[in-house]
Amino acid sequence: MNRLSLPPYFRYRTSQKSMERKVRVRFAPSPTGPLHMGGVRTALYNYLFAKKHNGDFLLRIEDTDQTRFVPGAEEYVVDSLKWAGLIPDEGQGFGGDFGPYKQSERKNQDLYHQYAQQLIDSGHAYYAFDTPEELDQMRENLKTAGVAAPQYNHITRSTMKNSISLSTEEVKKRLGNGDPYVIRIRIPRNEEIKFKDLIRGWVVVQSTNLDDKVLYKSDGMPTYHLANVVDDYLMKITHVIRGEEWLPSAPLHVLLYQVFGWEDSMPEFAHLPLILKPDGNGKLSKRDGDRLGFPVFPIEWKDPASGEISSGYRENGYFPEAFINILAFLGWNPGTNQELFNMDQLIETFSLERVGKAGAKYDPEKAKWFNQQYLRATANSALAKNLQPKAMEMNLSHADDLSFLSGVCGMMKERATFLNEILTEGIYFFKRPEEFDEKTFRKKWKEGTAELMTDWKTELSSIENFSAENCEVSFKLFLENNGVGLGAALPNFRLMVTGLGMGPSMFEIAELLGKEEVLERMTLALEKLK
Repeated sequence: MNRLSLPPYFRYRTSQKSMERKVRVRFAPSPTGPLHMGGVRTALYNYLFAKKHNGDFLLRIEDTDQTRFVPGAEEYVVDSLKWAGLIPDEGQGFGGDFGPYKQSERKNQDLYHQYAQQLIDSGHAYYAFDTPEELDQMRENLKTAGVAAPQYNHITRSTMKNSISLSTEEVKKRLGNGDPYVIRIRIPRNEEIKFKDLIRGWVVVQSTNLDDKVLYKSDGMPTYHLANVVDDYLMKITHVIRGEEWLPSAPLHVLLYQVFGWEDSMPEFAHLPLILKPDGNGKLSKRDGDRLGFPVFPIEWKDPASGEISSGYRENGYFPEAFINILAFLGWNPGTNQELFNMDQLIETFSLERVGKAGAKYDPEKAKWFNQQYLRATANSALAKNLQPKAMEMNLSHADDLSFLSGVCGMMKERATFLNEILTEGIYFFKRPEEFDEKTFRKKWKEGTAELMTDWKTELSSIENFSAENCEVSFKLFLENNGVGLGAALPNFRLMVTGLGMGPSMFEIAELLGKEEVLERMTLALEKLK
């Protein structure tokens, strides 16, 4: 076998050169469970970068670790991206000229074996026949000797069963007998691997600190490292934008590009900061969401094994646009005071240069604020259409009347954070009150109030054009004639019609409900409040 020889450092190609090719980025999740909001943020940054540079956004499913495969996870990824508006230009479930876009399907084409064999033939990789028990024993011996990682390297490989330590005849015999094996990369000694991260700057690693990682297994399945690099090369990926948890793997990937002779095609790397829990330190997890009462998944997920249901942002009433706006600010800032961005504005403004290195704390209250802003900015008619199915499900009166629902939305959206709150907080638009706010009753309902409200009911019945404006003018004139202040009487009028002490304009409520309904409610209220 030829000794692996590398230059003293890897000369990383410039950003200018990468832009000479059409920008192509990929989001490459593993189907091992529901897609975390951090994964959606990675997809978002890839999407924004691609669209900013008139490039392509790909979806690739990296399912090389079949032991961790979870049924339904792949479909969940696709559904989540669609809900968030991050539609791939090509990829699994979307077609394209560089498929298959699922690594297990690419493996069936014997795609990865040829590249693993290429590394064997060039001396950059070797066969290893060690059993799990032998590997455990090796690690235990190193632990006893006080040796930390790396464990399988230029020192220990000579003591293990591989094509470096065994004779050529022995290797052929084992392969001929069908003995299980793996193919490991042959990491060079005392070399400096250097590359420039678009977010973190220059990264320098000594090869001595790297393991001889497994690239390929005799069952035909590649590991993440080989499949990732080969697929990025074949799919012409120009930029790899991924979470910082993959930063330790980057030197190995850079090395693979070198030994394959693909330096000129190597993508640029950008490793994104973590999304941190709201309180304390550490990466945001589902446990934090359960503990603090907010979702960490984009849409609802049902665990196929346990049946446990985890709520999503969609089911919690978040607009997909608000969810995207929330994620955009978890690691990136536009350099201005602007906080609300639609997708087109994000595409125009986004740049990797303004993505920070430090982790970004998730603020659930700020997330609610974002959703509230989008709720207020949405047209009443659009809100009504989105709300109608829920109103139907609740069997509410006027649920089939979009004009009525639109009116309710117009009055309630300034007071709501989530769409369904328009119904729950404004239930009095659809149901006559059965209970009345006790605090308002005790404070405002005085001796003589019943008689005053009875007279006001009579006055209301005489109004022909039952508009908010006419009702308000009549009410103020009525109070003036009776020597009563607005602050003393209006809460009682509201209490009788809605059951509450506060809310939107009482006269707009009256107009929407209509004269007949308002008078009927006042009649019932007078009977109950007496």
